[in-house]
Amino acid sequence: MNILMVCLGNICRSPLAEGILQSKAPTGMKIDSAGTSNWHVGKSPDKRSIAVAKQHGIDISNQKARQFQSEDFSNFDVIFVMDQSNYADVLALAKNEVEKSKVRLILGNYQEVPDPYYGGEDGFEAVYQMLDEATDQFLQSLSS
Repeated sequence: MNILMVCLGNICRSPLAEGILQSKAPTGMKIDSAGTSNWHVGKSPDKRSIAVAKQHGIDISNQKARQFQSEDFSNFDVIFVMDQSNYADVLALAKNEVEKSKVRLILGNYQEVPDPYYGGEDGFEAVYQMLDEATDQFLQSLSS
């Protein structure tokens, strides 16, 4: 199974989500992340995302931001987005209902992962905790 995590810039939320799921995923599960914008393509995750991941024993420092592409619909089985804006942006690139069906809010039911970029360190820890729980729930749903 191939999973893609998507946020706006691919430097805060989606790299964390990628790293968290990667640390728990069964062998053979491919996990990647992307952003809906091209602002940070080729850059490392935000230093605060790297720091909070490291505090939890996860190294995301080698990730590089990339922009979501329509080919991602072919390469991934599930596309988790962090908020409604990301959801709308990704759906706008979908060519059919099959592609649209792959896109989900990671927290489900219209809940959004807040963008911690303009806040303090505590926002990154809060995002980490949300994504940690969401990835646990996703993996449990696969095994049941």
